[in-house]
Amino acid sequence: MGTARNFIHISNTQTMNAHIGKRIALISVHGDPAIEIGKEEAGGQNVYVREVGKALAELGWQVDMFSRRVSSEQETIVQHSPLCRTIRLTAGPVEFVPRDQGFKYLPDFVQQLLKFQKETHIKYPVVHTNYWLSSWVGMQLKALQGSKQVHTYHSLGAVKYKSVDTIPLIATKRLAVEKQVLETADRIVATSPQEQQHMRSLVSPKGYINVIPCGTDIQQFGSIDREAARAELGIAQDAKVVLYVGRFDPRKGIETLVRAVNQSQLRNSGKLQLIIGGGSTPGASDGRERDRIAGIVQELGMSEFTILPGRLGQEILPTYYAAADVCVIPSHYEPFGLVAIEAMSSGTPVIASDVGGLQFTVVTEKTGLLVPPKDVEAFSVAIDRILMNPTWRDELGQAARKHTASKFSWGGVADCLDELYTQILDISVPEPVLVSK
Repeated sequence: MGTARNFIHISNTQTMNAHIGKRIALISVHGDPAIEIGKEEAGGQNVYVREVGKALAELGWQVDMFSRRVSSEQETIVQHSPLCRTIRLTAGPVEFVPRDQGFKYLPDFVQQLLKFQKETHIKYPVVHTNYWLSSWVGMQLKALQGSKQVHTYHSLGAVKYKSVDTIPLIATKRLAVEKQVLETADRIVATSPQEQQHMRSLVSPKGYINVIPCGTDIQQFGSIDREAARAELGIAQDAKVVLYVGRFDPRKGIETLVRAVNQSQLRNSGKLQLIIGGGSTPGASDGRERDRIAGIVQELGMSEFTILPGRLGQEILPTYYAAADVCVIPSHYEPFGLVAIEAMSSGTPVIASDVGGLQFTVVTEKTGLLVPPKDVEAFSVAIDRILMNPTWRDELGQAARKHTASKFSWGGVADCLDELYTQILDISVPEPVLVSK
């Protein structure tokens, strides 16, 4: 499907079904929206781009989502819906490349995207870029053909590099690109007020920012109750289940969670169960962290009540959330934290690090608890507070479900983005004010 003929065929089909003025490119160089979530470096960004694209298509936008091809077995084009597709461009070797090593392939990515536009007679009036690598691509398109640029960071280097021991060689370039896009994009989308504040204090006082949160599928998450979920997964109805969902990455703080559960007052009750869901290819970077965590579990004598089920697909993930008494997000930093709203939408309270966007999504003492990051004792106390009070746990879960349904649906996110895109396409000069939604 890699020829121009294939591109043109699908392009013409879409053109008949959508007005050219409602065309948009979502660019996510390293976060393929069509990839299986849970594979190496595939997480919240991939979900965000895919779900935003599908929801915008429902509003009549003709959505092309561009990512980098990482395997010869991958389809060049994946059609998600009549007006929404993922297009994989070949830039550099057709293999997985860690994000910190991807910058050198961006000029090729730009050239391939321009070639695609020329062959299909498409021009995108607006591009929405995701992560700093894609922002560089968007800035080139803005300079070369006048596309309006909207950008979502997903992660800020200025924040990330404070929490890691080894600063990568690409750090200087990343920080410079993140500053440039904030100051030159037509609009930046911050997913929380906390992320907006970090942009202002750590990146630049210039630029135009809208606060539009991430979303979740409130029909999918919350579709099964706790009793049915536990029956399906073979978990005892009286078990006390603590759940983690996410990548295996030192910055995710999984070790803090394991040590906190080890200190729980329910440690020797015979009812405690810890589920650590996630992971990808053995030997990959997250595979090494998984092995390290598994070693800590064994060292602490927790193997009998700890399960590492591996990657949890979108079909089974709502069942795991529903089966849990509490979902714990011990990240050192999260710009938003999709897991939090997925769990809360499932009626499961969340215990999270008191950082970044988690301060926005989790309402402490109402939908869950916020505790200091890396604080084993604080996480242990919070876990016991919820596990040892089932009535309060249920109250938190009900409030969490209501909270997400009212604030974090993908349809609501798409409505806000639709309004933003329409506004910047109608504006010749950006408004000299800071815009927040």
